[in-house]
Amino acid sequence: MAKSKEINMNLPSADDLFTTQEERDQKNQEHVKNISVYEISDFPNHPFKVKMDDKMVETIESIREHGVLVPALVREKPTGGYEMISGHRRKMASELAGKETMPCIVRNLSDDQAVIVMVDSNLQREEILPSEKAFAYKMKLEAMNRQGKRTDLTSTPLVSKFRTNEILAQEGESRETIRRYIRLTELIPEILEMVDDKKISMRPAVELSYLPKEEQEILYDTMESEACTPSHAQAIKIRKFSAEGRLNEDVLLSIMSEEKPNQVEQWKIPKNRLKKYFPSGTTQQKMEETIIKALELYRKREKSRER
Repeated sequence: MAKSKEINMNLPSADDLFTTQEERDQKNQEHVKNISVYEISDFPNHPFKVKMDDKMVETIESIREHGVLVPALVREKPTGGYEMISGHRRKMASELAGKETMPCIVRNLSDDQAVIVMVDSNLQREEILPSEKAFAYKMKLEAMNRQGKRTDLTSTPLVSKFRTNEILAQEGESRETIRRYIRLTELIPEILEMVDDKKISMRPAVELSYLPKEEQEILYDTMESEACTPSHAQAIKIRKFSAEGRLNEDVLLSIMSEEKPNQVEQWKIPKNRLKKYFPSGTTQQKMEETIIKALELYRKREKSRER
């Protein structure tokens, strides 16, 4: 039986049938228009946090008085409406300032192009948390890999990723720094937050990122109960015991209790001795602040008695 040949009818698309050439050209061109803030959705998995801080308050006041001076960047969604690429803070400030529309640059971008532009535009900010950089670099690296931006297309996946890291590094921080930031995405949220709060520095955090999630949770509980964090040397030791399958709560306690270089001598009071004096759920920091205030009042009272 002869095989049937596929016939190419070259039929026009629905877009060609129901729109003019001018409308199609306009859709593909970059243009600025006022768009309702309710028509703009946030970028999926946006890694940069939009917080109500002092700068946000200033932005709200500025928009209330002068409007949005720098247009946001959006792209049209196939299902209707728009997706924010750059301008999440301006959108939130516009809503809080009572503005229903904001000026936006509408740009025709693919999914991967949108990720790269979103990351690049936000990395220009002055203050960026380690967690924000971590997920931003990871998103951009994955988008670049999907686009095939490699110097050697015949290389193995491992080398391909290495090459893409090099290209990404040419645009800013070193390849090794980028690798370290991306490792932070393997941390559980509680430990990653400690990195953002500068309680754990980058190098020990990277070592801890190699621990399975269950071991990270045990480590976090240990850090909370003992009110301490591991040094880089301790983190390396913790990772080594984990790789050997010998890490448990007792081992963690033993490692964490080791004296660190230049460690300041500290007084420790078991938490169970303090619990009865504080409401349930009181944090370690709050307990310390309350105890210090109580001691200050006690000292003042003793001094007044001496007089």
